[in-house]
Amino acid sequence: MSKNTTQRVLVGTIMALIAGMVGVAEYHWHFPAVRILGIVIVLMMILEMISCVKRTQIATLKEHGISFACFFGLLFVMLAAINSVGRHPELILQLLLIICSADIGGWLFGRMLGGDKMWERLSAHKTWAGQIAGIICATVVYVAYFILLGNGIAYAIDMIWVGISIALLSQYGDLTASWVKRKMGIKDFGNILPGHGGMLDRFDGWIYALPLVWLTML
Repeated sequence: MSKNTTQRVLVGTIMALIAGMVGVAEYHWHFPAVRILGIVIVLMMILEMISCVKRTQIATLKEHGISFACFFGLLFVMLAAINSVGRHPELILQLLLIICSADIGGWLFGRMLGGDKMWERLSAHKTWAGQIAGIICATVVYVAYFILLGNGIAYAIDMIWVGISIALLSQYGDLTASWVKRKMGIKDFGNILPGHGGMLDRFDGWIYALPLVWLTML
């Protein structure tokens, strides 16, 4: 196992433990930990983007300034979304299940199956096989989640479209962030999470998915 893979697994385990602690604080102590942590994460994403823009060459900013501004706009929409959706921790849990399953499934099966690249100019490692596998994994986990909750198979099957939609949006959020990094000439937005990069690298899958959930609640 490579050093990078080891770091990814270790940091991923730590993040899972933190998520568990947040869940305990939310449901056992009735402390709004999910909403607070979500806001902190999005604020860190915004700060990482600001830091990257400051290091970007003036010529690049002039050429892609509008695109970068739109990306900033998405991050602030995320901030408003997490402030609202975070009041419903069960929705955040569902998003977490789908996006993490899509990430893990896409990464694992993409490495195993290989195949044609999606957009090699944006991301050298993402393949069509990985994307499809990620969507399937996320949808299966989401359907299983509702079955285990006792909602019935019929209701769980009705949720298939939700799993597919969120999984797709998470992957295209990742690709959008990859495009921004490519234009800025950087590998990662930050290095706070070894093996993953920065908060924006780790949570870019939420860029479109979280606002969509928020809009459905309005």
